[in-house]
Amino acid sequence: MYTDMQKIEHVQRFSVEICCGSFADALSAEKGGAHRIELNAALPLGGLTPSVSSLKLVKERTSLKVICMARPRAAGFAYSDDEFHQMRDEVQELLRAGADGIAFGILAPDATIDLSRSRILSDIIHEAGATVVFHRAFDLTPQPFDAIEALIEIVHADRVLTSGQRPTALAGAPLIAKLQKNYAAHIEILPGSGIKPENVAQLIRETGVTQVHASCKGAAEDPTTRSPFVSFAYREGSEACYHEKVMTGRVSELIQSASEAWA
Repeated sequence: MYTDMQKIEHVQRFSVEICCGSFADALSAEKGGAHRIELNAALPLGGLTPSVSSLKLVKERTSLKVICMARPRAAGFAYSDDEFHQMRDEVQELLRAGADGIAFGILAPDATIDLSRSRILSDIIHEAGATVVFHRAFDLTPQPFDAIEALIEIVHADRVLTSGQRPTALAGAPLIAKLQKNYAAHIEILPGSGIKPENVAQLIRETGVTQVHASCKGAAEDPTTRSPFVSFAYREGSEACYHEKVMTGRVSELIQSASEAWA
């Protein structure tokens, strides 16, 4: 167990972070009452690095705090030298464009945290005065308590996004509760995955967390998705012509439910 980690000095606040895949999503999130978002591209792939243009529009047209994803490809998180070089350059570009923080996750092939590369990005982000978020790559690590202590002591991360190493945060609530109890004084615990207006209060009660990450997505139809001969539907076998977007009403409902649980 660590003995000399620096405690977080900020004033604790309750907050809801909305996962957005576009500038349009960000507008819907703010309209629903969100104050912070995680900005991505390609959410059907789990979220990739957003364009600088989308970030600039969000910062110009909203008052949102924006955490930008830094992820060069889909699938896992053990990156080549070239992929890491791309990540580092994109992080610097996003910070110059006004990102309030960067979410990233880099693992070694054995799924432990790549401490050297993670510290390089962390230092770049902190030098810009921004927030370091280690995302759900954490949920693949074989020893979560060793991993979170390394994030605190070596990477100097400010926040970790986690589902408690389960498919949903509610299923992972026992681990999230332990992380919150043992480490919240040193790193912010941000649960995410499957959080909805219908279950957010239960999650808060079971874990004691003071912030949550949710998508609040709904379907929006686009009739140009397919023809009788060609389909661009991103879900194989889907007959629906739609994409997913943040729904303002769902954001409002989730914030209301979470606020009542925190009251």
